Amino acid sequence: MQRSTRHPPSQLRRFGAAGSGTQHLAPGSGYTFIEILVVATIIMILASAIMPLAKVTATRTREAELHRSLREIRGAIDKFKDAADLGQIGSLDIKVGSENYPPDLQTLVDGVTAANDATGRKLKYLRHIPIDPMTRGTDWGMRSYQDKPDSTRWGGQNVFDVYTTFDGKGLDGTKFRDW
Repeated sequence: MQRSTRHPPSQLRRFGAAGSGTQHLAPGSGYTFIEILVVATIIMILASAIMPLAKVTATRTREAELHRSLREIRGAIDKFKDAADLGQIGSLDIKVGSENYPPDLQTLVDGVTAANDATGRKLKYLRHIPIDPMTRGTDWGMRSYQDKPDSTRWGGQNVFDVYTTFDGKGLDGTKFRDW
């Protein structure tokens, strides 16, 4: 049984009887201005609903990066303090009155001399100073052990803690500097 190669009537109207490839649209077919206006309105409503969601998602991502960076720096400060308390850091790298905290963040990157090691090996605690995702810089706010808890300026004796210098508030309503 052989198949018929005839085109259905709908295709004949679309392409013409001879199959010339030209389209013949019936008068009145196509989109009206109202239909296009309705579609554009629906797209605008959907876009306006997505924009706040995208903004919250971007803020949440930056907050997660801030938490990670703070955790990384604070962990390095704690490791430096523990090593100094255990006598693993050379006495020339520990300042008197620093309570065994690093003098600055760059010291955590540059490293300190290991105690009782003639090879000159350095103990390093950070590969680099993490970038603050809120300010997009490496200038962190610092607190020294000797500073008052409510102090807004670093005393310069050592680095006991770090915080972002960004003044904004997080999605949970707390200030970023209090994290």
